[in-house]
Amino acid sequence: MIGRGSRQRTSGSPAPNGPQRALIISSFVSRVGNGLFNSAAVLYFTLVVHLPAAQVGVGLTIAGLTGLLAGIPAGNLADRYGPRTVWLTSVATQAATMAAFVLIHDWVTFTLIATLDRLAATASGAAGGALVARAGGERPAAFRARLRTFVNLGVVLGTLGAAFAVSVDTRSAYTALILANAASFACAGLIALIGLPNYRPLPRPKGHRGWAVLADRPYVSFVALYGAMGLQYQTVSLLLPIWLSAHTDAPRWTVAAVYAVNSGVCVLLQSRIGSRVETPRQGGRAFRLAGLLFLVSCPLMALTADVPAWIAPGLAVLAVCVHSLGEVWESSAGFALGFGLAPDHAQGQYQGLFGIGFDAGQALAPVILTGAVLGLGHTGWLLLGVFLATLGAAGPPVAAWAERSRSTGKDTGCATPGRRSEALLLDADQSPRVLGG
Repeated sequence: MIGRGSRQRTSGSPAPNGPQRALIISSFVSRVGNGLFNSAAVLYFTLVVHLPAAQVGVGLTIAGLTGLLAGIPAGNLADRYGPRTVWLTSVATQAATMAAFVLIHDWVTFTLIATLDRLAATASGAAGGALVARAGGERPAAFRARLRTFVNLGVVLGTLGAAFAVSVDTRSAYTALILANAASFACAGLIALIGLPNYRPLPRPKGHRGWAVLADRPYVSFVALYGAMGLQYQTVSLLLPIWLSAHTDAPRWTVAAVYAVNSGVCVLLQSRIGSRVETPRQGGRAFRLAGLLFLVSCPLMALTADVPAWIAPGLAVLAVCVHSLGEVWESSAGFALGFGLAPDHAQGQYQGLFGIGFDAGQALAPVILTGAVLGLGHTGWLLLGVFLATLGAAGPPVAAWAERSRSTGKDTGCATPGRRSEALLLDADQSPRVLGG
C-alpha cells in the first residue's frame, strides 16, 4: 500500500483510468460551453436583453456573493451521501438555469436566475472537488493538474466559437450560445452518470462536525492565502488589457495575443508541473516560487507603457509567459495543499471552503485591481508584485504548520487524515469498471 507520506516517491503521470477519463471528458465538454457563453454573456445581457451595464454588474455581484453560501453545506452533503449524486444534481440545476437565461426580460428575473446558477456552481465545485479526490486515488493533486489542462483547452475552444457569434451579433446567435452552454452541462452530467462510479461515503470518525473545517486553523489560513493570491488570475484577464489599451500604443491584437499565450502556457505545462507538486511540503515551496515569478512579471507588465509601440507587444508576451508560469506553480500548489491537508472523509467540506475562498478573492479582484493598482500606475504594479510575493513566502511556513498540526492532532477540527489507500479499499468492490477502467 502507498500512504500519503510516500506520494513524493511516485513520479510521472500514469495514464488515466476509466473514472478519471470520464471526469476529464465531462469537464472538457462543460468548459467548452462555459467558453461559448462567458465570452459573450455581458453583451447578451446589455445588447439583447437591454439591461443597463450597472444593473448587470449589481446582479452578478449579488449572485456571486450569495453563491458562496452553498460551498460548505454542499460539501457536507457530498461527504454524507456521495459526491456523484450531489455533483449531478448541481450540474442538472446549472443546465436548467442556463437555459432559463433565454427567457429573462427584467433585472429581478435576471438576478434570481443568476443567483440560482451561482449557488449550483458553488455546490458543483465542492462536490466536484470531492469527486476529483476519490477518482484521483493516491495522486489527486496530479490528477487535478491534468484535469485543469483539459479545462483550459475547453475554455479556449469555446471562446473561439463565441467569437463567431459575437461577430454575427444577433439575438439568435447569442441564444444559440446560451443553449449550447446549457446542453454542455447536460452532456457533462450524462457522461459522468455513465462513466463515474457512485462512490460510497467514507466512514467518519466519532466527533465529526459538519463545520469542522472552520476550526482547522492551518487550512483556513491557507485558503485565505490562496484566495488573496487569486488576484493574479485577473491581472492577465482584466488589469493588463486595460493597461495596454489606456497606457500604451501597442496594437489592439496584443490583448488577444496575451490571452493566447496565457492559455497556451497553462495547457502545455500544467500537467507536467502539477505531477511534481503533490505533497503539502512541495505545495508550500511551489506557492513561494509562484510569488517570486509574479514579483518579476508585474513590473514587466508595467514597463510596457515605457517602451516604443513596436516593443510593447513583445514585452507584454514575455511578461505574460513569466506570469503564466507562476500561475501554473500557484495552481499546482493549491491542488497539493487543498487535497493533501483535507481528511479523506471530509474532502467535500474542505473543497467547499477552498472554493469559497477562491471565489471571494475573485469577487474582490476587480475593485482592487482597477481601483488601487490601476490608480497608482507603475507604483501599483510594483506593490501588486510585492504583495503576491509576500503571500507566496507564507506558503512554506503554513504548509509546515499544517503538517505539524496533523501529526499532533492540534489546530484541526477533524481527526488526523489516515491512509488514503486503506480508505479506498472500503468501496473498491462497489466501483464499476467503465470506459476501460
